[in-house]
Amino acid sequence: MVTLSVLDQTPVPSGSTPGEAIANSVDLAKRAEALGYARYWLAEHHGTYGLAGSAPELLIAHIAAKTSTIRVGSGGVMLPHYSALKVAELFRMLATMHPGRIDLGLGRAPGGTPLATLALQRNRKHPAGDDFLEQLGELRAWLADDFPANHPFQKQPATPVPDTPPELWLLSSSGYSAQAAAHFGTGLCFAHFISAHGGPEAMNYYREHFARYRDEDIERCAIAVRVIVADTDEEAERLSASTDLWRLRQRRYGEHNTVPTPEEALAYPYTDADLSIVLDSRARAIVGDQERVHQALCELAKSYGVDEIVAVTITHDHQARAHSYELLAQAFEIAPR
Repeated sequence: MVTLSVLDQTPVPSGSTPGEAIANSVDLAKRAEALGYARYWLAEHHGTYGLAGSAPELLIAHIAAKTSTIRVGSGGVMLPHYSALKVAELFRMLATMHPGRIDLGLGRAPGGTPLATLALQRNRKHPAGDDFLEQLGELRAWLADDFPANHPFQKQPATPVPDTPPELWLLSSSGYSAQAAAHFGTGLCFAHFISAHGGPEAMNYYREHFARYRDEDIERCAIAVRVIVADTDEEAERLSASTDLWRLRQRRYGEHNTVPTPEEALAYPYTDADLSIVLDSRARAIVGDQERVHQALCELAKSYGVDEIVAVTITHDHQARAHSYELLAQAFEIAPR
């Protein structure tokens, strides 16, 4: 039995506004809840006009208030930018407001350009060091209230203290975060849509080395995949052209504009070098009608040994994006709530 979830990057289609993109996210979250999706995660990106989600914690609060049963969380908060205590407080507050429904997914990528990283840096007087593991250890301890007795932060609680703590996940596109997730006993979501290299091996390592700090700690495995489903393969390919061009402009030309229309993308004069980049990105995407996507996702989930798929879907047209999630839910026969 496959569990389906959503990773929403809050895309801003050309000709629309960030406010409309956020309204689209609220609408999609309500639809996903009704269809039976398990989680609705919001991403963190900085300095791009094509994605409105620079503050996932605010979007989580907004969407959790507009829904009632679906888990809502981050996919993810880029922890190196922030204080571990502040992140713990933010998500304990969310978990207090929405008991049993909050996920805290973490990443160690910058979520933006080097300039954005510098602007977000906690201390610009010295080069930023890689203290991710130290931060993660502190954050886990604050969420679980289990600092060692001799730790300097043992007497500093993260408040408020919810009845049910947020569920902690690491997002990974390499073996590093998979090792960290195993060591700290968190969930692991491998970002297949970013990098497929070594994904199944990283997931196997996680399962073999998972550390339980409490009796209730369990392995939680998922993969995040770029997915577009349409009524026909041809329509899915047409819709995907928007994302192909949008990602190309980011990756090769450093452009961070809104998501183009399929018509603009199909008329774009791609060079051979452009097409090589597009094909590389599309190799990690699953695009097509229900039957084609269902078969491909089942095979991919089997290769990773996971039973949860977090679908990342970006199209220019919001209704096409919502329809893609509807078709995906039908293909896997998940139960409506």
